[in-house]
Amino acid sequence: MKLDERHLVQLAAVVQAGGVTEGAAALGISQPAISRTLSQLEKRLGEPLFVRGKRPLVPTQLGKALAEHGQIILSASRAASEVIDSFRRGTSGVVRVGGSPFFMDGLIARMIAGFQDRYPDISVEQSYGYLTELRALLQSGRIDVAVCPVDVLDEGSGLEFSEILPGRNVVACSSTHPLLIKRKPTSGDLLEYPWIAPPPGSPLLADLRSILHSLGVAEIKIRFSGGSLASVLNYMTASNALTVLPHSVVFAFRKEGQITALPINIPHPDRSLGLLRLSAAPRIPAVDAFAGHIAEAFADLGQLIKRHEQAIVWGA
Repeated sequence: MKLDERHLVQLAAVVQAGGVTEGAAALGISQPAISRTLSQLEKRLGEPLFVRGKRPLVPTQLGKALAEHGQIILSASRAASEVIDSFRRGTSGVVRVGGSPFFMDGLIARMIAGFQDRYPDISVEQSYGYLTELRALLQSGRIDVAVCPVDVLDEGSGLEFSEILPGRNVVACSSTHPLLIKRKPTSGDLLEYPWIAPPPGSPLLADLRSILHSLGVAEIKIRFSGGSLASVLNYMTASNALTVLPHSVVFAFRKEGQITALPINIPHPDRSLGLLRLSAAPRIPAVDAFAGHIAEAFADLGQLIKRHEQAIVWGA
């Protein structure tokens, strides 16, 4: 016998509340409507659902068994409603974020942890890539938002970009590097030490060439290349090697006291770090909440970085 699931839900509400009026109020329907449902259900079954003459209502053995099934449906329905409500509020869901490796590892990962302190029911799926790869992931719907440096977006790209931090690079080194003794290192000084090259495809690689050109340096000794941020930092702290890093990344590791920036003026890239999204993509509240959190975190961070630059990176 096939039963209407709504009838089982109404039966469960009455059994749980102990009365038809109370059950109707719990479901937000009228008392006459729920009374008709129970009467029709008893006629269809040919069995009573409640013990006659008992107040509050006492279910029969059959009524109790059916009410238990109705309670399962009712609980699932309420849970589904809560999921929908939290999704619409932006307090639950999944955020798929991609980003440039050094920024993701140096800055964004910590911000994701802070975001999930505020929104514990939102899970975050992270992936890595540079602009070309991230653009493809956005356009294919495999990520919701990218955090990456961008210079110029092609007209008609279908993407929207929100700046969160202007591009600022520094020559980074270990906090015990010999060049830190000098007040103003020269380009000649830079040639005396090996360098760490940024990974292939990274905008930092082009920035390194730009820096060398501005300093009149044709060639440097590349001792290590292609590493992750963790491997670059570990290598740098155990050697006298130099590298180019976003100032924000160096700033993020300032409290560890292992790396710093040389006080040397270098050209800054004509690009900004920001949030990249597909213009025509349907807005997902959880993604909007994530983007807002990252933008807010960088608004606070930007002022601290600016003061740090003025104090540490002389002449920048």
